[in-house]
Amino acid sequence: MNQRATQSETAVSSTIRLTAAQALVRYLAALRTEHGEPLFGGVFAIFGHGNVAGMGEALYRHRDELPTYRAHNEQAMAHGAIAYAKAHMRRRMMAVTTSIGPGATNLVTAAALAHVNRLPVLLLPGDIFVSRAPDPVLQQVEDGHDGGVSANDALKAVSRYFDRIVHPAQLLSALPRAIRVLTDAAQCGPVTLALPQDVQAMAYDYPASFFEPRAVEFHAPAPIPREIERAAAMLREAREPLIVSGGGVLYGLATDALRTFAHRHGVPVAETQAGKGALAWDDALNVGGIGVTGGTAANELAHASDCVLAIGTRLQDFTTGSNTLFTQARLVAVNANPFDALKQNALAVQADARAALEALSEALGDWHASPQWTTRGHRLANEWRETVAHVTNTPVADGKLPREADVIGAVQRSDDASSANDIVVCAAGTLPADLQKLWRTSAPGGYHVEYGYSCMGYEVAGGLGVKLARPEREVIVIVGDGSYLMMNSELATSVMLGAKLIVVLLDNHGFGCINRLQQACGGAPFNNLIDDCKQGALGAPEIDFAMHARSLGALAEHVSSIDELIVAMRRARAADRSYLISIDTDPSRTTEEGGWWWEVAVPEVSDRAAVVVAREAYEQAVKARSV
Repeated sequence: MNQRATQSETAVSSTIRLTAAQALVRYLAALRTEHGEPLFGGVFAIFGHGNVAGMGEALYRHRDELPTYRAHNEQAMAHGAIAYAKAHMRRRMMAVTTSIGPGATNLVTAAALAHVNRLPVLLLPGDIFVSRAPDPVLQQVEDGHDGGVSANDALKAVSRYFDRIVHPAQLLSALPRAIRVLTDAAQCGPVTLALPQDVQAMAYDYPASFFEPRAVEFHAPAPIPREIERAAAMLREAREPLIVSGGGVLYGLATDALRTFAHRHGVPVAETQAGKGALAWDDALNVGGIGVTGGTAANELAHASDCVLAIGTRLQDFTTGSNTLFTQARLVAVNANPFDALKQNALAVQADARAALEALSEALGDWHASPQWTTRGHRLANEWRETVAHVTNTPVADGKLPREADVIGAVQRSDDASSANDIVVCAAGTLPADLQKLWRTSAPGGYHVEYGYSCMGYEVAGGLGVKLARPEREVIVIVGDGSYLMMNSELATSVMLGAKLIVVLLDNHGFGCINRLQQACGGAPFNNLIDDCKQGALGAPEIDFAMHARSLGALAEHVSSIDELIVAMRRARAADRSYLISIDTDPSRTTEEGGWWWEVAVPEVSDRAAVVVAREAYEQAVKARSV
């Protein structure tokens, strides 16, 4: 702190002289949630020449009230920050700072993930000199047509709000705007404030009031009475309605309102990937996951329903079965985001999920779904739960490798007393499909699967973010060998921070999910499983994942059977640090129960007979959708 800043603060002056970086960090550190907690749980940082001097000094100064966490990969630390916000239902969040060049562009994938999933994260990449005096600087991306372009411009397309801070005073308007986007249900997503390194170091006399502690209110639109009445009128005409619960139910803290509404009006509830956990798995009206990765109960009801009430879901193709599931139904979409509420030609209700459900229930009065429909929902839900129990408890046949369902069942059986408090973390591949069908969660937040962007490599980094948000709960990362190899470095960070993870790694020796999809489209097995890849004279490497995890500081072991996995899980639960368990699995087998058609375009012309057959089936499915 310089002398002038000390004197200003001692004298309680109306201004405080700070660098732009100091002002930014001080502002973030002063923000509180409505419950008095720090809004920002910390800042993930990897320092370089674009942020070590300015942001590094500022973060050091405020390291007690705004912790700085050192990571190993910029994309991964952003994933961790996003997962932290998701685990807090968007009520708390983190910031991420990088250098310019590759540090900044490594954020693009994570920003896209946050954008697709409507999750808040504040990205603070370093940028080139505004003065242009040392031009070009190390890592600078030069554009021959626009001298103002830098690598950070790549983040514009995947940011909900973007600003380049070219003068310290600009923070006075940019920071409140950024916070509003991060805490607004309709706008929520990634915010990028690009920070030129010379501006980070510039000083300015900021109003002292700018840094006073303040509570940030979370904004969500209140329901408009006429929209509620239109939705109620449509539901009153329905006899066989279905609720589709999306992530907005969780983020809107509307789980109690959902349960009350469903039981009062006798409406079965299906869950999207993001909405899973809104109702307890054994609730009588919870018919399970819906869509391509959903179960038979939800999909049967969805295809028969005459009115679908979609709450807090963006209705992507995995939820709608590529627009084939709701063909008999009229659609009411409740969403804080108007862009999402208007999809599928729905009757839109732009509103917070909790307020909308309460208002809609009041407008409906004693209206109730057909008793036969409610009974059908109860029956199908029970049948699906019996299917889940059977699939996850069937012994593996002699000579067979286990599949995903076997592993999922073993993980949840490893400690019945504590598993209800577990948080499972996953993303991409076959595992999210089986987890949506088979994982049993009793409380909101117990299911943390990133499937909006389906981003391989999110798993370990996301698990770290979840553990930082929920240190009191066991965080179990279930990941395939392909995703683990893409991004695993934050396992070392988890050990460094004492943020214990249990990582269950399923080794099917390649990209098993896409290998099956490739063959379903008529393609030959090619470039997915390791055995089907081009190899040199030495062949494919034999990867010892347990040894690799131990090299990162974790405890680890490889197991050879489901029984061994259950025992190893008990050791992992008792361990004092991150623990990885690897197990070989079968890349050819997956859970056949449930599921729905998903549109993947098959080549119209091919010299492979299998592709021709697959194309014919594809054309028939597309034709059926349009009928």
